[in-house]
Amino acid sequence: MLKKLKLNLESQIPVYKQVISQIEQLIQDGIYTENYLLPSMNELAATLEISKETVKKAYSILRNKGYINARQGKGFYVAAPNATAKLNVLLLFDKLSHYKQVLFNSFSEEIGDVAEVTIRLHNQNVDLLEYYIDENLDLFDYYVITPHFPLDSATQKRVAKILSRIPNRKLIMVDRWMQELTGNYGVVYQDFENDAYEGLQCGLQKIKTHKKFNVVTLPSSLYHNSISRAIERFCSDNQIDVEFHTQITPEIIRAKEVYLILNSQYDLGLIELIRRARELKYKVGRDISIISYNESPINEIILNGLTSISTDFHQMGVLVARMILDKRLSKVKCDFHMIRRNSF
Repeated sequence: MLKKLKLNLESQIPVYKQVISQIEQLIQDGIYTENYLLPSMNELAATLEISKETVKKAYSILRNKGYINARQGKGFYVAAPNATAKLNVLLLFDKLSHYKQVLFNSFSEEIGDVAEVTIRLHNQNVDLLEYYIDENLDLFDYYVITPHFPLDSATQKRVAKILSRIPNRKLIMVDRWMQELTGNYGVVYQDFENDAYEGLQCGLQKIKTHKKFNVVTLPSSLYHNSISRAIERFCSDNQIDVEFHTQITPEIIRAKEVYLILNSQYDLGLIELIRRARELKYKVGRDISIISYNESPINEIILNGLTSISTDFHQMGVLVARMILDKRLSKVKCDFHMIRRNSF
């Protein structure tokens, strides 16, 4: 194919349009048939002595017009005639926790067989995020990203700059809204500080029957400060005695007190809290109360039912899928609830 593309650099027609029209004609003439492998963007750019960005633009338009398809890790192929190509969606999660699994499951169920979905994990590493965007910028129809990264100004500016390279019509942020990034992209998010406050308000009357509100958290958690501010405001507004802890020790386990675990229920903090309570012959839900931050299906089993305050991760996945299916990107806050069970 490389020998059959000839550019006229004297022409008034932009180079990318020349590439598009020539490839379209070759496909229409049957010279390049279904599943024919096109050269990589780097290869075509070098051969024609044009920029990679020009080739990216041409391939992107050809793909949107249904002439070619992208296959992850393999390149660009000629599409089947009159074929309705599936959407390609890249999910860039920070990690695959059980919360993300709930989100992914509901997203997959809602999107159905309309899309081919690829998952990658950036592990809150900005270099890894940049690598994935560089490698996949023009290969997907939508980029669904959880922008969970260290909250210092320098890191956030770098993340915003990387995400700004994705066309607004293709970008959907999930779980957190980076409001410093302007544009008409999509967002399905939770408002960590205000949601935590409202979630606790749902259990106010029961919390006030306890002598103290204890919070077990790690300062290293990304949203420790936001959630801690919400808890302090909630307790101040309602005259509730509050104490923060970074580890579970015997002396903090006291009858008629409530404990909010801000880390995962698989965290050692929850296990240690239950172990210490049992050593003291305390029954959870009667002598002490426990609340988990973030809901998971296993909460129905732990302690014969573990109460949680949580955003609705199932709803989050459905809303993202609906944006893609409806081709309408918007900014939507997920519901946040307290789910009452036997531990509280």
